[in-house]
Amino acid sequence: MGILLFLLVIILAFYGYKNYTSNPEVGNSQFCKFFPGLTFSAQDFYSKVEEACKMAEIPDAKYSKKMYAQSGLFSARREYFRVSRNEFVYDICAAPYGKGFFVSCWLGETNPGILERIPVLNSIFGKNRERKSYYQADTEAMFRMSVISVVNSVIDEITEGKGIRGMTELERQSK
Repeated sequence: MGILLFLLVIILAFYGYKNYTSNPEVGNSQFCKFFPGLTFSAQDFYSKVEEACKMAEIPDAKYSKKMYAQSGLFSARREYFRVSRNEFVYDICAAPYGKGFFVSCWLGETNPGILERIPVLNSIFGKNRERKSYYQADTEAMFRMSVISVVNSVIDEITEGKGIRGMTELERQSK
């Protein structure tokens, strides 16, 4: 009985460690920007992003908040705002940092399910991530562009009229 309890504790600890320390998705790209002199609340930023996403009516988008450990199992955790659609997710971080404000967006894909791992079946059911139709590639691109457009518009809104330099055209395109 003692050994079973010990194994259960080890399994739960590993599950908890994996859940709170690793990035659960494969990151495809990242954008980050620091705004010196800007004071803003992360929660207000997340609310504005969610509201703007809903106003943009991004099809099939889901919104949630995710907690990730800063480093290890017992480290402090950070909250990210997540926008997801099918296998794609954007984890958005907003945080005061020193005398400024920081924003990052991580585009990733969820880990493939069982059906997506079976070579012939994934193609039959349209779940093969390596062989997408034009429609799948286009809707993926539209999702990516829509979320980044929303984040850019929120950044514009919170920097406008505050004497804070917003995003340059080059920075907007480098995501």
